[in-house]
Amino acid sequence: MPAASFIWAGKSRDGKIQKGEMSASSKDEVIAMLRRQGVIATTVKEKSASSGFKIPGFGGGVKDKDIVIFTRQFATMIDAGLPLVQCLEILAGQTENKTLAKAVSQIRSDVESGSTYADALGKHPKVFNDLYVNLVAAGEVGGILDTILGRLTGYIEKNMKLKKQIKAAMVYPSVVMIVAVGVIAVLMVFVIPMFSKMFTDMGGELPGPTQLVISISNFMQHYIIHMIVGIFLVITAIKKIYATKKGRLMIDTLMLNAPIVGNLISKIAVSKFTRTLGTLMGAGVPIMDGLEIVAKTAGNKVVENAVFATRQSISEGKNLSEPLSKSKVFPKMVVQMINVGETTGALDAMLSKIADFYDDEVDTAVEALTAALEPALMVFLGTSVGFIIIAMYLPIFKLASVVG
Repeated sequence: MPAASFIWAGKSRDGKIQKGEMSASSKDEVIAMLRRQGVIATTVKEKSASSGFKIPGFGGGVKDKDIVIFTRQFATMIDAGLPLVQCLEILAGQTENKTLAKAVSQIRSDVESGSTYADALGKHPKVFNDLYVNLVAAGEVGGILDTILGRLTGYIEKNMKLKKQIKAAMVYPSVVMIVAVGVIAVLMVFVIPMFSKMFTDMGGELPGPTQLVISISNFMQHYIIHMIVGIFLVITAIKKIYATKKGRLMIDTLMLNAPIVGNLISKIAVSKFTRTLGTLMGAGVPIMDGLEIVAKTAGNKVVENAVFATRQSISEGKNLSEPLSKSKVFPKMVVQMINVGETTGALDAMLSKIADFYDDEVDTAVEALTAALEPALMVFLGTSVGFIIIAMYLPIFKLASVVG
């Protein structure tokens, strides 16, 4: 039976009234879970599915922040000596994200039924990815689950920081571009037609720039809906192409080779590769399993293919640095540092150092991209609007000179 949300009230052993919300498959399960926590339930009601305002497609996912909070709390409880099932019971009841709460409740049931924690996590791939599951499995086998959970928290937080930096860098250019397109569209569709009518009434031959702007305005007035539909179809087509293996490889290759942006994507890929593999190897995950996980979570088909090729080479007896150097995806410095790490037997530590270095490189690349985009977009906006205004005033200037 799928988990549902229940609102409960009860009394603790010292007589205090407590209230809360819990995910479970039935009321009886809620009562049993509360009893194990030392609470006698007085009322248990299923929360209405229609309560609250929800937009379809929003609010149903699990964000990195939710996973970080869950993992940190879980690590603290495990470190304090609480039993695994009890930790999951508590977290299922207090986790705010409903999707995560349901998953944790089902994980608790699986663990209580005899499943390992890692196997139970593996049943929820949309919430806990391969990296998370494999690290937890390594922690369970090695008896260092609390340590592994701490590493996971740090890894996810660094990934969150990287995503925030990229998003923050793209906010201003995106706003400027939207404003520029909006201003030009308003001028072309609503303002230029008024000038066009005035010039038609005046008669005479219009200057070239003015005629060009009026022609573009007429085109946009007649085909604005077609243009919007066309843009939508192009975006949909790109998404469809990207969903295929060949299409994704083609687009990812173009992105890696693109000026300015390609450099940033390459550095992000190196940072993610070294951080993920270093975290996995530091937790005791075998390198072959680690490379498979890294390839699946690479986020770029070119990098994914390079990692899988590296994995194949290692299975044939080669070291890690040699196939990486042949892939031409990873810089020579990275390959040389990995080679040093392999030689000294401290590969996981070396990978972490490379990741830290490339995190700083990503910061620099993001700043450089922002510095390059901001003036370029402002010049584009100023030039476009300025050209339209000048084109519209040229006939007026011509008329003034004739009258003069």
